[in-house]
Amino acid sequence: MGMKRYELSRAQWERIAPLLPGKADDPGRTEADNRLFVNGVLWVLRSGAHWQHLPERYGEWKSVH
Repeated sequence: MGMKRYELSRAQWERIAPLLPGKADDPGRTEADNRLFVNGVLWVLRSGAHWQHLPERYGEWKSVH
């Protein structure tokens, strides 16, 4: 996955990933979903856009919100 505007770098992600639920050894969804979620939230916060304008690559805006 190439880094897009407002997204965490690989180094930044590796630093916070162990602190989040959804790690490979946790039940349920995996860390790939966490990274999309965090990047989606950061996109909204950093861009100043409304949730409804969240790019589709982050998933349904209502789910990320």
